[in-house]
Amino acid sequence: MTDATAIDVPESSRPFRYDGKVSPGEKRHFRYEISETYLGDPVEVPVTVINGSEPGPRLCLTAAIHGDELNGVKVCQQAAKRYSPADIHGTLVVVHVVNVPGYQAQQRYIPIYDQDLNRSFPGQEQGNTASRMAHEVFERFVRPCDLCLDFHTSTRNRTTMYHARANVSDPAVERLTRAFGANLVLSGTGDSGSLRAVATASGTPTVAVEMGKAHRFQPTLIEKALAGVESVLAEYDMLPGRPVLHPGWRRVIGDDTEKSWLRADTGGLVDMQWGPYPLVRAGDTICTITDHFGEEEHAVSAPFTGLLVGVLENPVALPGHPLCHLAAVDDDTCAEIQAEIESGEFDGYRVNGGRWRAGEED
Repeated sequence: MTDATAIDVPESSRPFRYDGKVSPGEKRHFRYEISETYLGDPVEVPVTVINGSEPGPRLCLTAAIHGDELNGVKVCQQAAKRYSPADIHGTLVVVHVVNVPGYQAQQRYIPIYDQDLNRSFPGQEQGNTASRMAHEVFERFVRPCDLCLDFHTSTRNRTTMYHARANVSDPAVERLTRAFGANLVLSGTGDSGSLRAVATASGTPTVAVEMGKAHRFQPTLIEKALAGVESVLAEYDMLPGRPVLHPGWRRVIGDDTEKSWLRADTGGLVDMQWGPYPLVRAGDTICTITDHFGEEEHAVSAPFTGLLVGVLENPVALPGHPLCHLAAVDDDTCAEIQAEIESGEFDGYRVNGGRWRAGEED
């Protein structure tokens, strides 16, 4: 029987080819042109390829597909700096910033046309701007790899708990997800045109990592993600002899009955009441919404015990506005989380300057 999680490893080291070549035993930083500006100047993505002296799989890291999501950019910088060809068995491919126009403008989407690069994969050589950019990145750097980790944060005015998104019904993706070591996993195939969905369907198992907020670096989350990268390298013998992460608890959320977006029924001013940790129990008040006179107040309560995976940070809301994303946890997991909270270790949200809830000091 064939192992669905196995990766075919070449017997000898091989060059990594994109439109150039990185030979075995070589580490190269370069910029690769994927588009042009209005002035005809090149739009170039920064890339690092670390091609090990010893054979092994190829792992791709990508960040800033949404241009204002910066935590992953720091993860990529540090991963590219940390390893050398003497360390790596196989190849580590790091695409530091995928959406360069959005990154330069500090916007989520490609400016002017507001095209979402993460709904444009695998792209087309003769498509629109986003499609052409996606095509170049996908064909040159993602498709040639055996595995991919794609780093994201929440969008502006929200924050997200550190977690992974992956189709764990695919054994190869499940192996990658476990190796990364995130406690919480939201399982699903992913949105059409997203890098995660397209790469996985094309034979490159891919996990999206969600971590914190847009427009900033959050050191605690960055260090957790770097530990996850190293754990993946260890799992696939790309860093022989290194340990694989085994988190104290793990919760996989598989369908919509186990998670829910709570939305505002009234417009007004939002006052978050939960915290300081994102564990809430059924019936707890998550937030209140008041009118501008302070005369009417509507409480929003947790319909079940769970983790606040994503939370609104903009303190105003309209009817239908998403307030928080709640994922259910069972009694045993809840007890494990509570023990970590009491020991001061829960996901590092309040350690070393980590800031999770609005209103807390950095």
